[in-house]
Amino acid sequence: MVISMRNARINSRITPGGSLEVLSQHEVSKLCDHTQGGLYEIFRQCALAVLNTGATIDSAKRVLEEFSDFDVRVIQQERGIKLEVINAPATAFVDGKMIRGIKEHLFAVLRDVVYVSSEINNSKKFDLDASEGITNAIFHILRNARILKSQIHPNLIVCWGGHSIGRVEYDYTKEVGYEMGLRGLNICTGCGPGAMKGPMKGATIGHAKQRISGGRYIGITEPGIIAAESPNPIVNDLVIMPDIEKRLEVFVRIGHGIVVFPGGAGTTEEILYLLGILLHPDNKEIPLPVIFTGPGDSEDYFRKIHGFIGGTLGREAQRRYKIIIDEPAKVAGEFRKGITAVRDHRRVSGDAYYYNWLLKIDSLFQLPFRPTHTNMKGLELHSNQDRHRLAANLRRAFSGIVAGNVKVDGLRAIEEHGPFEINGEKAVLRPLDALLSSFADQGRMKLPGSGYDPCYRIVS
Repeated sequence: MVISMRNARINSRITPGGSLEVLSQHEVSKLCDHTQGGLYEIFRQCALAVLNTGATIDSAKRVLEEFSDFDVRVIQQERGIKLEVINAPATAFVDGKMIRGIKEHLFAVLRDVVYVSSEINNSKKFDLDASEGITNAIFHILRNARILKSQIHPNLIVCWGGHSIGRVEYDYTKEVGYEMGLRGLNICTGCGPGAMKGPMKGATIGHAKQRISGGRYIGITEPGIIAAESPNPIVNDLVIMPDIEKRLEVFVRIGHGIVVFPGGAGTTEEILYLLGILLHPDNKEIPLPVIFTGPGDSEDYFRKIHGFIGGTLGREAQRRYKIIIDEPAKVAGEFRKGITAVRDHRRVSGDAYYYNWLLKIDSLFQLPFRPTHTNMKGLELHSNQDRHRLAANLRRAFSGIVAGNVKVDGLRAIEEHGPFEINGEKAVLRPLDALLSSFADQGRMKLPGSGYDPCYRIVS
């Protein structure tokens, strides 16, 4: 091992620990392909994010710029593979050895990047232009990652919320996680800091008090956002999905309940994705408990979210969730009751406990949306369409705003062409503009210590 004192970087070779020991020569060749479209840059970016776990930088662009000299190489040997990391963040090591959890995450990245490229994208087994093919591909990615557990009764709660929330809101997410842990519930989040880390941290204490071993803390991410939301160290099952749409589908396929904590544009994107699916007529009878919750100081935040949903999607959408303020134990208790209904429905319908096959997801929610200036301007944001389709288009608008705020490609597009233009019907754009303005006023649209220069412009 060679330690570079400059900017606390380390060079090291790492052997996998049971996650992925063998690669074919073809797979190694693809991982070393530096050309556009090759796997190297995706793997490098995700690997750097994992090694940067715990850092205070939450800008993908800044992470990549600060560690521009970072490199990762696959070394093929007769007895298996090793990874060589060059100029890696020293914080990923203790006494010269890579921290075990970070090492597991690093090889999870390798596992998923290789599998998606070899078995999903370049396979004729999956029609990724068809809804059924996408859902089936997601199932196979999760099965390969050993996320699907057939012998476990429903107990997985998906937690959404902002990655840069304030201390009071963060502490509240820990309290809710603690109460859920006491009730034997497991946690799935977007794997990053803030509202994605807090529930896991709280649940670990609840599980420990109940002497529950083998608690599950599942983190689901994707290459476009991982650098800004590096996996938190509590995650013990990490999965890298190919894009944001497949990431979101994982949450609703494997979750038995969903709790939404305060956040910003990314959290609203998740809310719209979820409500759009629940509003589909085929899903009317499928139970899925959804709770919006936060401390007392967050009441105004949820009042504005509730008003936006009512103003765009209507009362039916508002009936698909409960709002519970400042009552962590009540939140956890509601999920325990709600999961009973989930279990009973799946047993009667014959659906799997570990993967919600029966949930109907429109292709508008599944096909990857590229937030270019042309695509953002062309979104159908008008009330003369089915509510679930309006939710899908609103979700895409927020996806573009997230990209313009934190994703590398989105940041570059805004720098080159200026803000995205969002067009549509005034009845839809007014509540949209009001919600986004409230996020800016509350500091939910900027990174700590910086002002917010909007990446979008509302055009009616």
